[in-house]
Amino acid sequence: MRIGTRESQLAVWQATQVKELLEKEGLSAELVFIKSEGDIDLKTPLYEMGVQGVFTRSLDTALINDRIDIAVHSMKDVPTQLPEGIRQAAVLPRGPVRDLLVYKTGLEFLHSSAPAQIATSSVRRRAQWLHKYPNHQLNNLRGNVNTRLRKLSEEPWDAAIFAQAGLERINVRPGKSIVLDWMLPAPAQGAILVACRTEDEASWLACQPLNDPDTALCTKIERDFLRTLLGGCSAPISALAEIEDGDVYFAGELLSTDGKQKVAIEKILPIDMAEVIGKTAAEELLDNGGRAIVEAIKAANSNV
Repeated sequence: MRIGTRESQLAVWQATQVKELLEKEGLSAELVFIKSEGDIDLKTPLYEMGVQGVFTRSLDTALINDRIDIAVHSMKDVPTQLPEGIRQAAVLPRGPVRDLLVYKTGLEFLHSSAPAQIATSSVRRRAQWLHKYPNHQLNNLRGNVNTRLRKLSEEPWDAAIFAQAGLERINVRPGKSIVLDWMLPAPAQGAILVACRTEDEASWLACQPLNDPDTALCTKIERDFLRTLLGGCSAPISALAEIEDGDVYFAGELLSTDGKQKVAIEKILPIDMAEVIGKTAAEELLDNGGRAIVEAIKAANSNV
């Protein structure tokens, strides 16, 4: 089985997990390396590129053209609407979901009135950080995990924000880092998705033993929340669904891009009733202040 992956260390780690799991099921597999737009252009901020599909389109093309049998993605990078001819084959058990703050010297800047320099290219992280620390300056930070860690060491910044799963999976989390418990993650953060061609029943069946139903349910809820709020536009949307004692606990947020406005929602439902919780939570949020934020973001995106 030909497994398509980006070339970054983290992407290869993820694809290797899939390869090893397939081999445990008695299948032989190989990795096929493919560059994405997000890997080639490392200067343009993600919010200017249009985030949807920037890390997945090249793999989608290879899949549709039968250069690979399955593609492995960080699920948070995958558009909520998969391209025609491609379907979700499996979602692996989820890793850490939170964000990390990696800092250079100390954390005094969090309590200082001086404007700290924080680096991230994420629209969501920028807005969430500015909502909590409106006097801080945000700087664009692009590249794979290792490149971003190097840039942090070279630039006159105080700290940068990373996904916890990304740093811990390849064992590069620095000692000078803290988990940002207050920062709600991106929908499907920490999850790995395997995709195949819609008509490729053999590949889909081969991936079924890899699928984790709890992770698949929680990420579906989070992605339904994202899709209902804003479709394919880039926006500061965060969501987290977790299962505990037979119930699904859901939290979601929508912010304005400058972080000044924020609407949030929390819901709890029994697991057998929870599949629609993402859509209903988004609709409720839109009716309670979210619609004005969405319209402003859409207007700003149409003017770019």
